[in-house]
This record gives sequence, structure tokens and C-alpha cells, in this order.
Amino acid sequence: MNKISLIIKREYITRVRNKTFLLSTFLLPIMMILFIFGTTFFATKSAQKQQRVAVVNDPGFMREHLKGDSAKVLFTFDATVNDSNFIDKGYDGVLVLNKDTGNKKFLISSKKTLGTFAIGYIEDKLDKAFENRQLQNKGIKIADIDSITKKTNGASSIRNVLKDENGKSKQVNASLNSTIGFICGILIYITMFIFGAMVMRGVMEEKTNRIAEVIVSSIKPFQLMLGKIIGIGAVGLTQLLLWVILISGLFAVAQLFVPADIMQQVQQLQQQQNSGMIPGAGSAAAVSDTASKFFEFRNSILGIPWFRIISTFIFYFLGGYLFYSSLFAAIGSVINEDPQEAQSLMLPITMPIIFGFIILSSNMTTPDSPAMVWGSIIPFTSPIVMMGRIAGGVPWWQLCLSMLFLIGGFLFTTWMAGKIYRTGILMYGKKASWKEMWKWAFRKS
Repeated sequence: MNKISLIIKREYITRVRNKTFLLSTFLLPIMMILFIFGTTFFATKSAQKQQRVAVVNDPGFMREHLKGDSAKVLFTFDATVNDSNFIDKGYDGVLVLNKDTGNKKFLISSKKTLGTFAIGYIEDKLDKAFENRQLQNKGIKIADIDSITKKTNGASSIRNVLKDENGKSKQVNASLNSTIGFICGILIYITMFIFGAMVMRGVMEEKTNRIAEVIVSSIKPFQLMLGKIIGIGAVGLTQLLLWVILISGLFAVAQLFVPADIMQQVQQLQQQQNSGMIPGAGSAAAVSDTASKFFEFRNSILGIPWFRIISTFIFYFLGGYLFYSSLFAAIGSVINEDPQEAQSLMLPITMPIIFGFIILSSNMTTPDSPAMVWGSIIPFTSPIVMMGRIAGGVPWWQLCLSMLFLIGGFLFTTWMAGKIYRTGILMYGKKASWKEMWKWAFRKS
């Protein structure tokens, strides 16, 4: 055991003192924040670009119903435009309507792809125009339709609040919970690749430099593999904990820059919520819109089940890392300086990780779907998929079953990888296949 602790200490200290570790620990959260805000900014900018569309062949009622939004699509009824001259006249596209009001299939010609946002917006406008036309045919005036629409659009607002046994309330945000779970799943997906590859490269370097021959003369190959896995895993866990502390610190510091009057209004809203009232009800003049939004944001953050998320994240990070890193170590022990050999042997290991990400990203809106449930139980994908479900609540039996399967899974993969490792680490000049490694793993010794 003392020899394993020495390997763990060596792997941990060597990597923590590395400049790359320090830079990635403090710069990666900042880069992620800039990436999120940058993509949001550019997506908003692109969505706000105005598309000028000429409308021709009006059946007689579209002009009064099809109105353009200057921030999205600007419709212009111009009889002189056709699909051959609309570019010269300065239009992005020309929409050809049908004289047959029963035919709702249209053609739009454009100088470049308008994009799904613009096409969807135009389709919604056309559907609304036909709907208004039908209402007018029933005797309802368009002025009345517009008046009702203005009064009802965006008038409803729902705040989801959970009540505990003591009567205290806590606001929850299902969308934010799902986003947090998705981010946690992505982090595990990325770290399994990063730290798994780090284990594999470390084993490969020691083998190609012949250092492994010296080390295994005084320590068993399985102990060497286990020490490297635990040491590098401790580095990853340290980095993740530092990220949590850094982000929590940034959030705490950000609150210090909120004006005192805003914080006072936020406290007033909190007192209303604790007393069972709807926050802001009957006091719209006393509470600013900024305070109301900050109150909702803070309550959404505080309403996230952080203890459940962080504790399960640590478990699935460690479980997933141990499950896959032992396999990465086994692959590293049989590779002889050939990158193509490494890629071909890595494929069966990386495919389940990628498959878990596909399940997570394609089923986030349905966390209780069969794909998500089984993906969160099977150990090959559970470290990634379970994090997408945990924030919204998971039945205890599914969580326990998932954890038990993952523990059993990494015990099996560690045992199997250890038997492969002890043979492959001292084998040179021969390419090993998965068939041969399977024989090494299950042969009697």
C-alpha cells in the first residue's frame, strides 16, 4: 500500500505543479463564460438581421394581415418585382402567394439561404393571416382581433414555487435545472476524454522510455496502474473543486456590486414570499423591474438542489473516470509508439462515451424517456446521462441501481485492465489486438 501511495503522490504533485494545470484551472472557467456570452451575442445579432422580402400575387387580403416586423422581416407589396429582378431592387427574397386561397403552399426565392429563423417567422405570419381571414369571415373585425392580441400576448407569467413541510417556499426553474444538469454532463464527458487520455499517454511514455521496466522491478504492474489512475483522478477532482470555489466566489462578489436600494427591494420581495404572498403583488410601484428580475434570478440559483447535484457529480465523475481510465491505461500499456494503433484501439472505448453524450443532448426535454432512464442506469453511459436527470429529481431506486452498477462496472474494468496491463507493459515490438487482450484478461494465472 505504501508503494501505491508513493505513485499517487508522484503523479499528483507532478501534474498539479505543472503550469498547464494552473492555466487551465483559472482560465477555463473564464473562457467558458466568454464562450457562452459570445455565442449568445452573435446568435442574437444574426437573429436580429432584417430580411427584406417582396410579396407578389396578393390574393386580395394579405396586405392588411401580413405586416412586417422591422427587427426581423420587412414585407413589401411590390407588383413590379419578380424572381428575376428582386436582387437588383434590393430585396433579400420574393414571396409568391397564391390566388387560390385554399392552397397554402408558397414559393420564396432568395439570393441566399434565409435560414430557419426567417422561414419560420414568415410561415407563422402566413398562418396568422389565414387565421385572421377566417375570423373576419365569421364577422369579427380586424381591429378587435388586434386589440385582443395586444392585451393577451405575454400577459401570463408563472412562477413555480416549492413548499416544504415547514411552510417555507423555494422558487424553482425547470429550464435552469435542466441547463445545469446538461452542463454537468458535458463536463464529465469532456473530463473523461481528457483525463483518460492523460492516463494513456502517461503509461505510453513510461513504456517507450523504458522507465516502466525499472519501476515494475520494485512494484507490481497492477499497483503501478492503480497509483497512476488514482493520482491523475485526484488531479481532476482538485481542478473541479477549484472551479466550484471560483464560480461561487465570483457569484458572491457580483452581489456586492448590486446597489443597496435594489437589495432592499429584493429583501422585501423575499419577505413577501416567505409570508405566502406572491412577490411583488400590490407593490408594483415600490419595487423596480431590476429588483424583480434580480430576485427571480437569485431565487432560481438558490432553488437549484446544489447539494444533490454536486454530490452526485463527484460520485459519477469518479465512477466514470475509474470505469474508463483503467481501460485507457490498458490500451496505453500495449501501444508501441504508433499513433494509428492507439486510435484503432481507442475506438471501442470512446464510442460508448460519445453515445452517452448523444442520448443526453437529444433527450434533455424528456428526462424520463426510456433512452434517458436506461442510459442513466447502464454504467457505460450513466456518468453522463444521469447528470441530465438528477437536477429534476430521479426515483431513489433508479439512482441506487445506477450507482451499484457503476461501482460493479469499474471494479470489473479495473480487474480486467490490470491483467492486460501486467502483460502489455513489458511487451515490445508486437501489435496487440482486442482479441489478444481479451485472452490476457481471462486466462488463468
